[in-house]
Amino acid sequence: MTLLLHTRLHQVKACIELLRPVQWLKNVFVLAPLFFGSQLLSARHAWPALLMFLAFCMLSSSVYCLNDIRDADEDRCHPVKCRRPIASGRVSQGMGYVLMAVCLMLWMLCTWAAGSSGLWQRLFVVTGVYWLLNLVYCFWLKRYAIVDVVVIATGFVLRVLAGGLATGIWVSQWLVLMTFLLCTFLALGKRYDDALLAEEGHASLRRSMVGYNAMFIGLTTSVILAVTMVCYIMYALSDEVAQRIGTPLVYTTFVWVFCGLLRYMQNMVVRHQSGSPTRTLLHDRFIMLCVVGWMLHFFLLLYLRVA
Repeated sequence: MTLLLHTRLHQVKACIELLRPVQWLKNVFVLAPLFFGSQLLSARHAWPALLMFLAFCMLSSSVYCLNDIRDADEDRCHPVKCRRPIASGRVSQGMGYVLMAVCLMLWMLCTWAAGSSGLWQRLFVVTGVYWLLNLVYCFWLKRYAIVDVVVIATGFVLRVLAGGLATGIWVSQWLVLMTFLLCTFLALGKRYDDALLAEEGHASLRRSMVGYNAMFIGLTTSVILAVTMVCYIMYALSDEVAQRIGTPLVYTTFVWVFCGLLRYMQNMVVRHQSGSPTRTLLHDRFIMLCVVGWMLHFFLLLYLRVA
């Protein structure tokens, strides 16, 4: 009886691991319009935003299930991904499809609950486009260099747009640009990790890696890093932004962005620790300090109107 219980718990743990709940942190982008729209403390706006956050958690988990089923053979050749539930054999492909179907049903329920007065149809369109884009990515687009990271970044932009639509908060062009640039930068960082593994003699880890090498990714991320910083400076110095937020001190938040991005670049190029942006965020104290400091700084400007 004890052995059976232990086996069941091991299977449940493997199923939860397949859903990658740690990666749900990425879906906080859904809450970005709520935060920047100064409505974080408004229950009327927070409730649909949280429902959309849950909807994207379910959507992303369904994509992870599909991705792990599709990539099981390739993952077995990877020194780290070989430990994933399906690649390691701890979860069957059939169970993977069942979990995927459950996640999709929960997505539909959360999306319907987040919508009001006919808004749920639009939310279904945005989230549906996100899922279809990831479906095409899993079956086809992930094979092509550059296209793969653009698709990933576009998925984060769709998260932001869905958050704005659910709460009725306008999403500025600055938020869209910064989201796209930042997520492209982070996605290329993951490719850099794979490029290093390929150069060390590991088998081809991603089909798109034939279009990448460490030098190309290093140069490209440097350019995107510079463009991202310039874009943020333009945002922080914009008269429109200063008028909307109510203070000209937005530019003072730049130091957190500057230090955080440089630290991530250091982890990528010097420490070779860019394989998982989520893990880096959760375990790198310096980056965590930059993120928390930036959020608190903006909170003071947005909510306490520190001028």
